[in-house]
Amino acid sequence: MTIMLPVKEIQERSDRHPKPSDIKFQYGTAGFRTLGKTLDSVLFRVGVLAALRSKKLDGKTIGVMVTASHNPEPDNGVKLVDPRGEMLESSWEAHATAFANAPNSVAFIAAVDELVKATKIDLSIPAHVVYARDTRPTSLQLATALKDGLESIKADYRDAGVTTTPVLHYLVRTINTKGTKDSYGEDTEEGYLTKLSNAFKKLLAGKPTPPPLLIDCANGVGALTAERFKAHLGDTFNINLVNADLHTPGALNNSCGADFVKVNQKLPPSITLQPGQRACSLDGDADRLMYYYADERGQFHMLDGDKITTLVASYIVELVKASGLDEQIKVGVIQTAYANGSSTKYLSGRLPVKCVPTGVKHLHHAAEQYDVGVYFEANGHGTVLFSPATQELISSQKPSTALTNLRNIIDVINQTVGDALSDAFLVEAVLAHKSFSGAEWDSLYCDLPNRLVKVVVSDRNAFKTEDAERRLVSPPGLQAMVDELVRKYEGGRSFVRPSGTEDVVRVYAEAATRAEADELAFRVAGLVYDEAGGDPSKRPKEFL
Repeated sequence: MTIMLPVKEIQERSDRHPKPSDIKFQYGTAGFRTLGKTLDSVLFRVGVLAALRSKKLDGKTIGVMVTASHNPEPDNGVKLVDPRGEMLESSWEAHATAFANAPNSVAFIAAVDELVKATKIDLSIPAHVVYARDTRPTSLQLATALKDGLESIKADYRDAGVTTTPVLHYLVRTINTKGTKDSYGEDTEEGYLTKLSNAFKKLLAGKPTPPPLLIDCANGVGALTAERFKAHLGDTFNINLVNADLHTPGALNNSCGADFVKVNQKLPPSITLQPGQRACSLDGDADRLMYYYADERGQFHMLDGDKITTLVASYIVELVKASGLDEQIKVGVIQTAYANGSSTKYLSGRLPVKCVPTGVKHLHHAAEQYDVGVYFEANGHGTVLFSPATQELISSQKPSTALTNLRNIIDVINQTVGDALSDAFLVEAVLAHKSFSGAEWDSLYCDLPNRLVKVVVSDRNAFKTEDAERRLVSPPGLQAMVDELVRKYEGGRSFVRPSGTEDVVRVYAEAATRAEADELAFRVAGLVYDEAGGDPSKRPKEFL
């Protein structure tokens, strides 16, 4: 007996969620992301898509997260999570975009039908979906539209409520590995809190109690999870939460959070640090982390994703060596072109470093090629992946101090996705083991001054790159001009790449001094503007 699509049900419900006629939606690295009030039809259709993805994968549970991460509060978004807690397989991004842009219900059902036939989906397989949302004002209404989509195609679903993006990724993996040898933990938020906090407490056992950590929650959903962690950590570790206001309209990500700190390279105005004190910022959905500290003069110093990579990778290498497993376990680091040149130089002298194009999916995939793959983008999004064989090897050895520490490190890390709170516990554990202050961590290497400049262009697709986005192949001749400029600066490096999300080209530059880094960036930006046919009368005055 062939199961048919419930066309009538889908069409009736789809009519309640009409697509705005003037908007073209695009599923990118971060899923769909735009003004929250325009996304109602997209969420309904994503519900249907998630159910079909589940059927295609033999009824495995698919995750759906309603969030726009570090974007301003009026924005919202949605992304799908595949069964191991990883991002949606990239070939399905085009299906998501096609579903979202169908002009009406009839065209939408035709797109659904086409996908079912093209990918040979067996509609008789039951669909399972788990979804969650952040604290944005539009998130509840969008989650309701999503649920309407799931019900229209008769999917089984679980509403995980208001929680962080990393918790949703964790739930997807734990639901799908429950009762197997790959079991990742208990499939509840409580299971997540218990697993991470227990491993963290074991790592701190016998060490002097670290100073309390100030956590800037970006007035986002991370405040709820961090508050729940406080109860689990008890007296082992004190966390003080700031920017944890979930009720004032417009507060989310406003002059606070990881992105604010990274872009402005300064403290959120709501925070004052005592000399020697360290703190960290999460972003709006708690998947990015930025650390910083005040030196003895009270000066602010940022410790970004590159600094986290260096600290964590070096410590894991030490543990592997101390366990006597350095012949069997190879640790590697994955970076993008945005990684500071000093961090690349420091790490390259100690372990393999691979550069890949920007975007979490590229980093995550490359990290899977190592026994232990460490990746953090400079923006503070990242994690550490231990291959199944490596985890098996570590758990099969006779226990030693180093091996016990390695096992607890594995459990404190959320391997499914960048997780700001999990990463903060990882950092604090390493600092405790090495007896490092913020300044001692910072002194592992000295960042080269750098500058990132956006150039508005009429067509970003005219810019094509190679060598992990570090060199331009088109417009022709432009790379040679950039090379010529770079040669004039000591420690100079610059690259130009089209943005994946807006009609701009990004110019990154580094040099030996702050003034030279700024000058190089603005000179390259001027070149790009002129080559892209920018209007001379509108040329930004800082472009040289």
